[in-house]
Amino acid sequence: MNSKFSHTILVFFFLFTSAVSFSQVDKEEENDLKFQNYFFEALKQKAINNYGKAIENLEQCNAIKANNKAVEFELSKNYLLLKKYFEAHSFIDNAIEKDSENIFLLKHKVSIFKAERNFKEAIEIQKKVVELKPNYSDELVMLYAQNKDYKKAELLIAEVEKNGLTTTRIRGLKKYLLNRNKLQQLNKKVKVEKDDVSLENLHKKYKEKSDYKVLVEILKIEIETEQFEQAYLDSKQGLELFPSQAFLYKTNGLALNKLTKYSEAIAVLSIGIDFVIDNTELEADFYHELSIAYKGVKNDKEALKFKQKAYKIRKKK
Repeated sequence: MNSKFSHTILVFFFLFTSAVSFSQVDKEEENDLKFQNYFFEALKQKAINNYGKAIENLEQCNAIKANNKAVEFELSKNYLLLKKYFEAHSFIDNAIEKDSENIFLLKHKVSIFKAERNFKEAIEIQKKVVELKPNYSDELVMLYAQNKDYKKAELLIAEVEKNGLTTTRIRGLKKYLLNRNKLQQLNKKVKVEKDDVSLENLHKKYKEKSDYKVLVEILKIEIETEQFEQAYLDSKQGLELFPSQAFLYKTNGLALNKLTKYSEAIAVLSIGIDFVIDNTELEADFYHELSIAYKGVKNDKEALKFKQKAYKIRKKK
């Protein structure tokens, strides 16, 4: 092969590879431009409350650049606005996996749980937010209050005040909790006196005649007044007389959960749910208690399954 021919081959190879390279660059630039256009169109559609159209544009972005954190964040926002919580969780979880300490992503996760009225899970995420940025403690206080964890709310307020991070919102919450405590103490005093008399009369009535309706009233008061040990015993005895009453199984399982006897609760609830007939509210209660029980024995897969079942039933109502 002569030198002239070799030179021609090299020139041709250089020109060919350069053309391919430039073609690849052009394609990348074209995709970037398309991505930006779809993304900004999605933002525009969301701004005018056209969330479905926004999602369509974001899916186009996903087709161009898969697993993009910003796209997943926006998809989650739009699904939340459509109240499609499962999808909202799915996309924000993907985004958080890529950036686990991103305040904005974590706060959005909290927003989804709040929309579902799932304050317990929202609290756990908000704790991470506060670890990263203590200034967001006021939201954690609010979540404790919404979840009726008033003692934890008060303890956090004291900690916030100690660290000099008090806000107007914190002061307002503190005032609310103080007033609530005063009113609660007054109401509790009156209620305990009333319930004690009521329970005493109901127990006498039930002892005279084992009436199922009377037992139901007894158990409702015991659960409401957090007498879980007594509710467990009364519902257990009740099952000996009324072994096909689903409400008794549910109450027994609930009491066991409150007493942190989760394995026993699973056994009772698993039997009792078979007696639920044409009562979706009671069925959802069973799934809710099963979710708590499985969470208690660290079986998160089963806990999530029953939690979703309860949610689907209540969503239809």
